[in-house]
Amino acid sequence: MAEAVRFDNRVAIITGAGGGLGKDYALEMARRGAKVLVNDLGGSGGGVGASTLPAEEVVRQIRDEGGEAVANFDSVSTRAGGAAIVQAALDAFGKVDICIANAGILRNNRFEDIADDELDAVLDVHLKGAFYVAQPAYREMRKNGYGRFIFTGSASAMYGHAWQANYAAAKGGLMGLSHIVAIEGSAYGIKSNLLMPTAISRLGDEMTEGFREIPEFAKSLDNADWSASGGRQTVNFNTPLVLYLASEQCDLTHAIFSANSGRYAQVHICAADGWVTPAGTTPATPEDVAAHIAQIADLSIYHKPQTVYEEFSAVADAARRQGVI
Repeated sequence: MAEAVRFDNRVAIITGAGGGLGKDYALEMARRGAKVLVNDLGGSGGGVGASTLPAEEVVRQIRDEGGEAVANFDSVSTRAGGAAIVQAALDAFGKVDICIANAGILRNNRFEDIADDELDAVLDVHLKGAFYVAQPAYREMRKNGYGRFIFTGSASAMYGHAWQANYAAAKGGLMGLSHIVAIEGSAYGIKSNLLMPTAISRLGDEMTEGFREIPEFAKSLDNADWSASGGRQTVNFNTPLVLYLASEQCDLTHAIFSANSGRYAQVHICAADGWVTPAGTTPATPEDVAAHIAQIADLSIYHKPQTVYEEFSAVADAARRQGVI
């Protein structure tokens, strides 16, 4: 039987922890020994308003169960707010071991109609907000030679969802951020992974079905097989994977994971072996590309570079396989 996942003597910062996914992470992590900084501005799913009540209620529940937690109400969307969140954890508990960037809002619209307030607000909370909290947290983790980051991505960025160009752009940015934190953090005992959660939450209240105007996208929704998902899209189905990724037991880093309806899976970004142009310094023509497009897209052989430089090695492998070098 696997060793129990515990967080004794570990300090976790969880943003957006006043409800939904973040609340469940905070409660379960505290039950397993973590000291938790519960951050939540207390606004709506669309990023409007503020209240101290959501974070205070989660802290009260943790303390009633015998755990340790403090509430924080700073906005993640400014550098000063991010610094204040990390400082609050340091003031309360003296260190930071785990940072879960979970805060998020949703403002859906057609790509062609997204206005600055819909773009900026979503980027500020999801992408800049994660950056602003993670950066000072990373500095503390580096001092201590240990850290765990979980950035909250989305299938909307990885696979696509109509009427969510702003949200998907922010979540795609978080994928890149997690990769770099993982690479740089590897020298200091810091691991970073991206989670794509699936849950029915208050952000769903911000959704409309205007996206059904896109016929092929509407068809993908209508034809989806939900037979394995009944009662399994609740927030607590995401928590086991999050807690493992945040634990000392987790040796994985620089990875992407999906939690969907009780299925946990690693998601890979890969490149096809492709077509390598003949030896020499003459580039291909567009007509050459057209003639070889099937080979370019063929995934029967593929590579998974972990840095930009590993792709050069993948190119060399493909060139050897195809007799170019």
